[in-house]
Amino acid sequence: MGHPNTLIFVDLVADDPAAAGAFYAEVFGWRNDPRPEGLYHRMVPGGQFRNPDGSDSEIGNLHLGIFKADNARPHPEPGGVAPRSASQEGRKPRIWVLISDDDTPERILDAAAARGAAILWRNHYWSEFNGFNHAFRDPWGNEIVLWGKAGPEPVIPADHTRE
Repeated sequence: MGHPNTLIFVDLVADDPAAAGAFYAEVFGWRNDPRPEGLYHRMVPGGQFRNPDGSDSEIGNLHLGIFKADNARPHPEPGGVAPRSASQEGRKPRIWVLISDDDTPERILDAAAARGAAILWRNHYWSEFNGFNHAFRDPWGNEIVLWGKAGPEPVIPADHTRE
């Protein structure tokens, strides 16, 4: 195989995709694109991936889908198939979101919590990838990890845990 397969989309599950779409639009400022309303919502972050010099590249940011737990589309069966509820227990995939240079983890976490999210942690530094991270669980059980670049010679605040 001469060219790798390409990741193009990641979906989250919700029992109410319209409410989840509104949640992510309000928390991250993404465009909520219902297709169709209440069954599947495409979240469009907008913008482009950045070049090393900070300018926009030709590559558009990935989109995120939100599908309805009781009838995951697309599927060959019109009524979908079981399971028909979101998993609330155990480990599941996590979504990582890079914090914009003009935003803060505090604003994002506060906005998420005000809309029903549970804060999982704040203020952690992961030396292996040189980044600051914070996390929340949305009202539908999906885990979101916020990532902030630490830079070439990071100063880790005293209130941050570290690994």
